Amino acid sequence: MKPYRPKSNLSTHEVINQPERLSSYNLFSTDQPVIVALKRDGPKTAKQRMINFGALLGSDDIIEQGRIANTQLPELKTFDPTGNRLDEVEYHPSYHRMMQVGTEAGISSIAWQNTDDSSHVSHAVLEYLQYQVEGGTCCPLTMTYASVAALSHQPDLSDIWLPRILKAQYDPRSLPAEQKNGVTIGMAMTEKQGGSDVRSNMTIANHLGGNDYDLVGHKWFCSAPMCDAFLTLANTNVGLSCFLVPRWTEDGERNNIHLLRLKDKLGNKSNASGEIEYHHALAQMVGEEGRGVATIIDMVHHTRLDCCLAPIALMRQALVQAIHHAHHRSAFQKKLIDQPIMQAVLSDMAIEVEAGVVTFMHIARKFDDSAQDPDVNIYARLTVALAKYWHNKRCPNFIYEAMECLGGAGYVEESILPRLYREAPVNSIWEGAGNVICLDILRTLYKEPRAIEQFFAELAPALGTNKYLDQAMNDLKVRLGNKDNVEAEARRLVEHMALCLQGALLVQYAPHSISDLFCATRLGGEWGYAYGTIPPGHPVKDILDRAWAG
Repeated sequence: MKPYRPKSNLSTHEVINQPERLSSYNLFSTDQPVIVALKRDGPKTAKQRMINFGALLGSDDIIEQGRIANTQLPELKTFDPTGNRLDEVEYHPSYHRMMQVGTEAGISSIAWQNTDDSSHVSHAVLEYLQYQVEGGTCCPLTMTYASVAALSHQPDLSDIWLPRILKAQYDPRSLPAEQKNGVTIGMAMTEKQGGSDVRSNMTIANHLGGNDYDLVGHKWFCSAPMCDAFLTLANTNVGLSCFLVPRWTEDGERNNIHLLRLKDKLGNKSNASGEIEYHHALAQMVGEEGRGVATIIDMVHHTRLDCCLAPIALMRQALVQAIHHAHHRSAFQKKLIDQPIMQAVLSDMAIEVEAGVVTFMHIARKFDDSAQDPDVNIYARLTVALAKYWHNKRCPNFIYEAMECLGGAGYVEESILPRLYREAPVNSIWEGAGNVICLDILRTLYKEPRAIEQFFAELAPALGTNKYLDQAMNDLKVRLGNKDNVEAEARRLVEHMALCLQGALLVQYAPHSISDLFCATRLGGEWGYAYGTIPPGHPVKDILDRAWAG
């Protein structure tokens, strides 16, 4: 018998029932929950900016730039070819393109600009949109945005650096800041012996005269080490103080900041995170000597806003990918989107995202309002910590569930879901991991009694509208009154507060189809242990139509 020899022109089978990659769509215009929230909480003139940005981010080119930035990773260049210290990071052009896109959109500047659409709400929406396409660049954009709050403690430095930030121009060149078209600001607090316990920091600052100091020490994490300056903590004779450390000195020399290595992280790959040492680096003090934590906490407060919205951005992108797939994939003679069990899963996920959107937009609005009202500022500090904790706890398993909706296609790198999954844990760890956040919340609750009053005052308009929410709020008051073993039960308390906040906001601002299902499941116990275990009888099609207008 002759062996089988396939003909050279034999074609492959026809490819059918395979959804095309999601591209050429507007991230903002297809997102009804954020459109409604912006109309309610943001400047009336901000919508067109968001439409334009959403279209740009959804273009084939920018989606591809975001992908490439996470495959062509930054490289440390410690020395130049002749052996001189260089201490620079080399990035792929795709990273620079994404940085340019975010900077020019106003992510790092719009909250502080004197324009019709300036607000923290505008900043939050821009960051939420960019994070869906590329998360790594959002780190330096966030830190630059948040640095303004800390720099305000030192007006002479703010007068120099704020105009550079407000230019909203990205300039990747390694030059003294005064020679550049725009700047980015980073942060370096963490040391290897202390982690979140920054009061154990050992970096030393010696006074040189005026406001100049000489820094010697080590920082275990310095994200985005190619920023033009860094806010950092070091000890003087008075105590732990905050400093601004420029990469270049006023004399046009490289500052003595040595990059030892780049961290090999699980995710957030496009963003370099370095381990650095200060070898007699020049720095200027920011704020009052010995009050470094109090100074830099204003920056941390603002970075936490982005850490609470970033997981919702990841969840939103994962949900969109899952819904798009379900609309274009058939199984068992029906589109996935028309199958009741898939509708249950996707609608359950959709209300999770909407709860996150309404929460971070509400908090961003409180950031705007807090400048005129100290009580609102206390409320904003409390709720941004609540949302940071809770949203990040929800994120990893949510993205896994979306991955499962795509089956094997969601598990391979051609889809964005593996990248989203690797990114999912990082914002829970940054700016205070879960236990640190819970302890911060306890300190606020029991050292600032008005925080509890403010919290329940914000929830009060929702009273009497949903039986599950009413019961949960009553139970919460009892829990807050019991101070026995409060630290051991801190996570349960914070979870309870976060769910009550989300439920109250949805009852006030979302359709009944959303709020009723959320309260029945998250507060009323009519839920299982996985997405899709919702009770029957809810209008899942309406929920899905609201979630995705693609």
